Amino acid sequence: MSSPELVLQVLRTELRAAGVTYKVLAERIGMSESSMKRMFAQKDMALSRLASICKAAGIALEDVLRQAADVTPHSDNLSLAQERSLMADPKLLLVAICCLGHWTLEQIVETYHLSEAECVLHLVALDRLELIELRPHNRYRLNVSSAFHWRPDGPVQAYFREHVVSDFFDGRFDGHGETVLCVPARLSSGSAQEVVKKIQQLVAELARLHQDDRRLQAEERDGFTLLLGFRSWEFSAFTALRRQEASTAGRVHTIAMSKVAAK
Repeated sequence: MSSPELVLQVLRTELRAAGVTYKVLAERIGMSESSMKRMFAQKDMALSRLASICKAAGIALEDVLRQAADVTPHSDNLSLAQERSLMADPKLLLVAICCLGHWTLEQIVETYHLSEAECVLHLVALDRLELIELRPHNRYRLNVSSAFHWRPDGPVQAYFREHVVSDFFDGRFDGHGETVLCVPARLSSGSAQEVVKKIQQLVAELARLHQDDRRLQAEERDGFTLLLGFRSWEFSAFTALRRQEASTAGRVHTIAMSKVAAK
């Protein structure tokens, strides 16, 4: 997606949040609604026109441009060497995960046993690893996309499998906005691929909501984690009871879905 398209995408989101429709916006700047829709559909707009639209809608132009810069597409994952560097220092991994959640330096220091100087050093290290682009006043921009994920065969994912998953599922999942599901089904390969596409759409929607809610105050948001798994699988205790002649074709595709607030 090009930069003009990103700017217009952010602008549309801001207009929806402000409750400003194309019709209302067109009236405010003396255009017809059809002309306004066509201008947005062309996915390009002069800076002067963008400024006038933001002013008419009561939206700060600098906020639109900043958000567009923050969501500029980058890599979906890190290299193996980058992940190994993170795993070499638990505190560096912690700060990296906080950055992926768009925490400020102040929020990290207030929450964890890290001094400001220590946190700044970790931000510098993440800049060198190219996970972030460090900016003045210890602000930063992520150098990974909203669809970022750890390498399936990488050290971070291996650590998560060994230590994090059991800790995650140790929760009761009965808090506000929490749920856990384990849904078995017998599916064709095509149907299984369709489910995978739906999961990818869900992840994209979560990334959009995460981006939209950055406008809210810190106390209005909580840390949530979505852990998804979908594969052809059978519980090992059940496999032990199988007849010898039974093939693995009898296994079911199971989707494990969970959402828990990070405490």
